Amino acid sequence: MNKLAILSSHPIQYNAPLFKLLAQDGRFKVKVYYTLGKESSGFTDPGFKKTIKWDIPLLDGYEYTFIKNTSPNPSTSLFKGIINPTLVQEIESFGATHILVYGWSFDSHLKVLRHFRNKAKILFRGDSTLLDEKLGLKTVLRRILLLWVYKHINAALYVGTNNKKYFLKHGVPENKLIYAPHAIDNDRFSSLEHEHKASELKQSLGIEPEKNVFLFTGKLEWKKNPKLLINAFNSIKSPSSILLVIGDGALEIELKQLADSCQNIKFLPFQNQSIMPVIYRLGDVLILPSVTETWGLSMNEAMACGLAVIASNKVGGATDLIEIGKNGYLFESENVVQLADILRTIANKPKQEIKEMGNYSAVKIKSWSYQHTSDAISNYINS
Repeated sequence: MNKLAILSSHPIQYNAPLFKLLAQDGRFKVKVYYTLGKESSGFTDPGFKKTIKWDIPLLDGYEYTFIKNTSPNPSTSLFKGIINPTLVQEIESFGATHILVYGWSFDSHLKVLRHFRNKAKILFRGDSTLLDEKLGLKTVLRRILLLWVYKHINAALYVGTNNKKYFLKHGVPENKLIYAPHAIDNDRFSSLEHEHKASELKQSLGIEPEKNVFLFTGKLEWKKNPKLLINAFNSIKSPSSILLVIGDGALEIELKQLADSCQNIKFLPFQNQSIMPVIYRLGDVLILPSVTETWGLSMNEAMACGLAVIASNKVGGATDLIEIGKNGYLFESENVVQLADILRTIANKPKQEIKEMGNYSAVKIKSWSYQHTSDAISNYINS
């Protein structure tokens, strides 16, 4: 029987349903190796400036182990933040015929790529893009390194258009690329059971049903660029619109000061995963003004909840998920005037027209599913 070892730094809410689905295949055995260490079960997220313990099950339905991490500075931001002296031996003891590696830029993950080259089939998962690439020596040197790294893999799982271009640019040929889309739990987010609770919460927040609600949810940090959004919203002076900002982070105080003169901007703190299908339903349109974002899975979540989407052109998944005018709009990153024009356009639309855009989103996002990704991986293993 084939055996699939999966390397991931720590339990992630977007990966757990996929691992569970793969474990249910029955034609091969699955074991997940969490390399950041046992402490990764309560992962400290620097963006939220707090330890995040997700309130949905992340370890159910599949076999896993937390590998001892001997790094003096355990981190997902440092190459030497993940050092697992026993990892190669443990994978060998498992008898892996296939290895799925999430990310190469950790000491242990790179060692696995090198050690198991030509010994097991190596699949690689990463969602990097070329959107932030700048000309210069650093980029040239990085490309040389990545050309070498990706020579160690048998196949790359690409999440969308921009990610595919990245792999092609770094030497992964078309015949080694497998489409495995970024996904969320569409069923959980699209369930109508959340409607009543969302309606009650909206009322408690004093948001009138006829208002158009723009929604931002995420870390309040520079790369998410919520400051640009608040400036754009302030400039349109739309009494019929609300901006709801949800999240925690380093910019919280500054953003609240910036919004102080506008009664139509409201803030809520970080909300955990179980309540997010309700939170999205407070809005009509999700906005991702990020200056850098490899994909933007909040778009998937919002679309499953029936929202239109606005995103900057630096959001990697926007090319695939947004159809201009049908379910959303794109704007040039950091262009506050362009974003304000889009906000104004939507603010002046009838509520029903915005709802129809959200309905289009809900239908479109069904194609981005865990089942599609699980099937892609299973078909490769069983071929």
